[in-house]
Amino acid sequence: MTPEAIEQLELALLFEALFRRYGYDFRHYSKASARRRVLLQVKEEGVASISHLQHRVLHDEAAADRLVQRLSINVTEMFRDPPFFREIADTVLPTLRNAEHIKIWHAGCATGEELYSMAILLVEAGLYDRCRLYGTDFNKEVLKRAERGIFPLTTMRDNSRNYHAAGGSSSLSEHMHANYDHAVIDSRLKRNTLFAPHNLATDASFGEMNMIVCRNVLIYFEQQLQERVIGLFLDSLVEGGMLCLGSHETLLTSTHAERFSVVSGSRRIYRKKG
Repeated sequence: MTPEAIEQLELALLFEALFRRYGYDFRHYSKASARRRVLLQVKEEGVASISHLQHRVLHDEAAADRLVQRLSINVTEMFRDPPFFREIADTVLPTLRNAEHIKIWHAGCATGEELYSMAILLVEAGLYDRCRLYGTDFNKEVLKRAERGIFPLTTMRDNSRNYHAAGGSSSLSEHMHANYDHAVIDSRLKRNTLFAPHNLATDASFGEMNMIVCRNVLIYFEQQLQERVIGLFLDSLVEGGMLCLGSHETLLTSTHAERFSVVSGSRRIYRKKG
């Protein structure tokens, strides 16, 4: 076998071990992204190879946790991709005004910035009191940070710029308050939010949602896992429910594509057909 083929085998065995021992399923994640992160962890752990990392992970739960943290994609910010949030405010939220109860699921929510951004939109649209927002991620550590709703004060300038570019109607500071060198989400925005662990690779559907937001997650999955997750979202949406993906993700190549109509092609917003 070539060195490249041996490395791919090592990766496959590592992910199989991680799944069987701890239940974390990275077997169908993008190989290029997974390989890059695993090699970084090999260096961080000071081991000689991926096979040595596998041995350590199998026998050391703390090492497994460190690897999972490395493999977890946690890049996010408030009102990330402002035109998307403007589209939500202008096009999607008006369709929810007649709903008695509104349920929104942020899948792969990481540290929660985009969920809280949605909560702010809902407050400003007068819909928050009828909403329940669910944030899920397989990474329990980032969920703890999301639940706390405490972010570095140094990020607030960029967050505020995103907020106004998204069409924010007041000031972001009205929804947060400073505490030393951190910004803390106002408790009113937490009142109707729930964070819970959920693994898109292995877990079942998640209630009957009016909207699902899963942005910049599918790009890290191989096609087989993408199909599984889109099917999961389909089962979790009410008829007419909205599915929101990232700017580099699409339903057009999915086997589930015919079950959705396009609300905004440029912003990757789709509606489940009746």
